[in-house]
Amino acid sequence: MYRYDEFDHAFVTSRVEQFRDQVTRRLAGELAEDAFKPLRLMNGVYLQLHAYMLRVAIPYGTLNARQMRMLAHIARKYDRGYGHFTTRQNIQYNWPKLSDTPDILAELATVEMHALQTSGNCIRNVTADHFAGAAADEVADPRPYAEILRQWSSVHPEFSYLPRKFKIAVTGAERDRAAIQVHDIGLHLKKNDQGELGFAVYVGGGQGRTPLIAKKIRDFLPEEDLLSYVTAIVRVYNLFGRRDNKYKARIKILVHETGVEEITRQVEEEFSHLQGTELKLPDADIQAIAAYFAPPALPDRPEGWAQLAGWKKEDEAFGRWVSQNVQPHKHPDYGMVTISLKPIGGIPGDASDVQMDVIADLAEEYGFDEIRISHEQNVILPHVALADLEPLYRALIAQNLATANAGLITDIIACPGLDYCALANARSIPVAQEISTRFGSPERQAEIGELKIKISGCINACGHHHVGHIGLLGVEKKGAELYQITLGGSGDEHTSIGEIIGRGFEPNKVTDAIETIVDTYLGLRLSKEETFLEAYRRVGPQPFKDALYGDAKAEAA
Repeated sequence: MYRYDEFDHAFVTSRVEQFRDQVTRRLAGELAEDAFKPLRLMNGVYLQLHAYMLRVAIPYGTLNARQMRMLAHIARKYDRGYGHFTTRQNIQYNWPKLSDTPDILAELATVEMHALQTSGNCIRNVTADHFAGAAADEVADPRPYAEILRQWSSVHPEFSYLPRKFKIAVTGAERDRAAIQVHDIGLHLKKNDQGELGFAVYVGGGQGRTPLIAKKIRDFLPEEDLLSYVTAIVRVYNLFGRRDNKYKARIKILVHETGVEEITRQVEEEFSHLQGTELKLPDADIQAIAAYFAPPALPDRPEGWAQLAGWKKEDEAFGRWVSQNVQPHKHPDYGMVTISLKPIGGIPGDASDVQMDVIADLAEEYGFDEIRISHEQNVILPHVALADLEPLYRALIAQNLATANAGLITDIIACPGLDYCALANARSIPVAQEISTRFGSPERQAEIGELKIKISGCINACGHHHVGHIGLLGVEKKGAELYQITLGGSGDEHTSIGEIIGRGFEPNKVTDAIETIVDTYLGLRLSKEETFLEAYRRVGPQPFKDALYGDAKAEAA
């Protein structure tokens, strides 16, 4: 992983001291909240419903054991003993004191972490495939390019005050595990017919109140032109993006209203002036950054295959966990392990300080000191020998971290909702907990198969409900919470926006509605191999509407 150089250390330290002075003046009454707000947001500090919240960056979701221990320490010393991992591969602390935030940032800086650009109208944390550098289906590791984009975009003087926040995601495999088509810019790393690396470039995706799928504007961009082309896109957006209406200020609206052909023309025109300039990426620089992400030396461990077969035969629960939470690695003697932060009935994405410390220990013992955070709010150990899976599993069980549900109905994405967020209309967490409890039995989950539920407490869609196979949106209607259901969404390489299925449901009726949808799917699927999403795309919404609403005409909430 990337290591700070002398400039990085000096820069982050100076920003901490600058913010310390700003906090001191705010607490002394010398700085009004209106003046302080943009300053705190530049340092990841929000004012939530009940307290301040600090969002810490985990660039492209990669960290090591030392950094994870620091996150545990922050939770223990400055918060209430836990942190919340987010869909942007970051971590949030919901209860820090404002007076403590400079000290938190100073401690984070000692392990090369920060909270810069986790908020504000700037280029946010660049996200990537959580299996990057390990996945068997990967063309190349996308993280070096995410790091190049991070260095380029950090406090970029031209792009620090964009019309709205700006999000970039990068993937390096045909299977999109980074949801690039619902980002402002999505980059798909690929090879052309000559074996050269480059990118398919997507622009104008996003969720929120106007969900739109990004448009491909370049099928192949040479890697040396990455910064030139991204600069061209952001310049066009910065020039023409709306600043008079924040609800129409994202680049997705600009692309939609201007048209993809005209946007492409404008970007290509700007790019023509930038190509070959100082923004051109020299191969030596690309290789220098890539060297930071060289995979660990993985010794052959062929004994793991026989051991694994025996362990699975002896322990059905272990076998279930391996089948669901361990994915193929580039090296045949290894696997990529998903540590679920979705215990049955738990709060999605939360991890205690003790759990974070244990994950750090296990990463050192079994995972070559590498940890990833997924946009699905789970933790990944990307390099684990098959021969080490059984002892790893036992250690995870002791900390309630061995739930075998990756990709299943209880692996729910949920935003903090009305329990924390001042923008929310409804409580996401209790709904997620109730659904998880209802469908928690291993047998029931196995019968249902792959099914992604995503829950947002408001139209801002922080829970990514638009791309859930089943999406839930909390809305307010006549002073009460109501949950709108969408079906058929997906955030993979075949991205789709879910369709609103009908009128909303009261909180106490949501889980029953989900069960009706699931039972309908089980009754109409052609085989156990046909997933919920495949079945929905085959039959459409009508069978589900009929099951939910009977003969009554479905009305959108």
